[in-house]
Amino acid sequence: MQGLLLLLSLALSFHRVRTARFSQEPADQSVVLGQRVVLSCVVFNYSGIVQWTKDGLALGIGEDLRAWPRYRVLRLVDVGQYNLEISAAELSDDSLYECQATEAALRSRRAKLTVLIPPDEPVIEGSPEILLTAGVPYNMSCVSRGAKPASVIEWQKDGLPIEGAVSTTEVLPDRKRVTTRSYLPIQPLDTDTGKNFTCVATNLAVPMGKRATITLNVHHPPVVTLSIEPRSVLEGERVTFTCQATANPPIMGYKWAKGGVVIQGARESVFVTKADHSFFTEPVSCQVFNAVGSTNVSILVDVHFGPILVVEPKPVTVDVDSDVTLNCKWAGNPPLTLTWTKKGSSMVLSNNNQLYLKSVSQADAGQYVCKAIVPRIGVGETEVTLTVNGPPIISSEPFQYAVRGERGEVKCYIASTPPPDKIVWAWKENVWEKEKGTLSERYTVEQSKPSAQGGAVLSTLTINNIMESDFQSTYNCTAWNSFGSGTMIISLEEMEIVPVGIIAGGTVGCSILLLLCLLALVLFLYRQRKGSRRGVTLGKPDIKVETINKESHSLEEDSGSVSTATRMVKAMYSPFKDDIDLKQELRSDTLDTRQDYELKDPTNGYYNVRASTHDEGRPASRSMHYSDYRTSSQPGGAAAVWTCNNFNH
Repeated sequence: MQGLLLLLSLALSFHRVRTARFSQEPADQSVVLGQRVVLSCVVFNYSGIVQWTKDGLALGIGEDLRAWPRYRVLRLVDVGQYNLEISAAELSDDSLYECQATEAALRSRRAKLTVLIPPDEPVIEGSPEILLTAGVPYNMSCVSRGAKPASVIEWQKDGLPIEGAVSTTEVLPDRKRVTTRSYLPIQPLDTDTGKNFTCVATNLAVPMGKRATITLNVHHPPVVTLSIEPRSVLEGERVTFTCQATANPPIMGYKWAKGGVVIQGARESVFVTKADHSFFTEPVSCQVFNAVGSTNVSILVDVHFGPILVVEPKPVTVDVDSDVTLNCKWAGNPPLTLTWTKKGSSMVLSNNNQLYLKSVSQADAGQYVCKAIVPRIGVGETEVTLTVNGPPIISSEPFQYAVRGERGEVKCYIASTPPPDKIVWAWKENVWEKEKGTLSERYTVEQSKPSAQGGAVLSTLTINNIMESDFQSTYNCTAWNSFGSGTMIISLEEMEIVPVGIIAGGTVGCSILLLLCLLALVLFLYRQRKGSRRGVTLGKPDIKVETINKESHSLEEDSGSVSTATRMVKAMYSPFKDDIDLKQELRSDTLDTRQDYELKDPTNGYYNVRASTHDEGRPASRSMHYSDYRTSSQPGGAAAVWTCNNFNH
């Protein structure tokens, strides 16, 4: 009977085991450090003992697990629930968990519980403010410690993301937490002072991340802006230089220089001076310095100035048939115009700094003018001497003169470079060379020294007591130098002597004649003035308009109109005539003219218009002493004659 009961009991147990199963098994989960987590376990058709294991170690039986005060089994027998609750999860809870129904020999899948640990607050080395130097590279470092999983670090500059950071990780001794370091290379600028750099560390425990911020203080040399006012000036006008600068730390001082030479006494941010042409090529610089360093900025002034010779041209000497280049360099602002001419000529040979002459001859020697023109400013010019080496050139007069019985000279002017080495005179049977000395007492030769510039030599053959035979001979002057020879044939002509008495008499006669002419002129002017005081002269010019008919001639009218002029001419050329007769003659003529003027002048004295006929026999004195303007273009063959007399004001 007992055996039967045992067998029945085993059969029931076998049936219970055979039908028990897990309707819900624990799943992998993540929990943030310190938070509560529940692992699920539901066994269907089972009412026996259920227990949990951690990493294979049994936690115990019952709801309260005394060995694990933060652990508790949440059991609901009716539904077969045996959930495991962990409150305030710790890193030690990061394990594998398994639910076991021991009586039914059931084991659930192993569930991985991951405990997430947020990183510590990130730290930027050097915070809260870091001092950097502009232009000096720097690696900014941010550390995020103890995170699980490892932190991801990102950088921001004033809230905007920055790329280029490099990160490294380090596993802590517990083999679960990780420390992350991020390095951000930067090239600080002077404008980065006051900028904020932020590193943000994030992982699954803190999706919003943790932040650390640092402020930059960038020390830099002064940043300088140099300006001038006005921008363009004439030479001699005032110009103001302004040096504006920013610096960190503050500016300590200013220094000014021109063309690299320090300007003594200029120590402020503004420098005022008068500009000359040198400011166009020699920049003005402003140097600003602080504790970090100094900055130097330069500027040129647009100075308008007339031509200035940059390089003084040097004389050039070449051989004949050679090519030559003459140099000339001017400076001016606005840009100048350059011209090359030969002295004495207006032909422009070149407009460049160089004048190129090909295969020069001795005629090309001389002075060349290099002229520079700056529009509306000024003109400058300089001369360059070109010397052409060649054979001697003799430029004496082919005919020279002397007086018989006197001392005479025959001159031979030799211009050449180099100077002549040898000069020979030859006439009749005579030949003179320097080496032979004086031929006789009648003939001597004198030779001037070569001039320093052109090498010109004057050789003079002096002949004492000129004879007839000296005029009958030709004189040959020949000169040699290293380039060849030159020859000149000179003839000596006789010159007559005018006696001294004749010369003196002619001089005295001319003086007396001039004196008489002056006396006649004074007398004429005197009589003109007396006539004007008696009311003869009109207040306006007497302009006569005469109509000449070439077909009819009236000698009487013409002679009557000329009588006054004839008598005036006689008065000019007869200073010794009786004074009373002249006065009466002029007075009567003047009165007649006045009466005629009053009767016939319709213009009330402003114009005197008379008609007359042309007479071929008119006295010559009329055309000599009256200004007649005639024109023959009048219709009908008539010509109008305008005569302007007696201009008295």
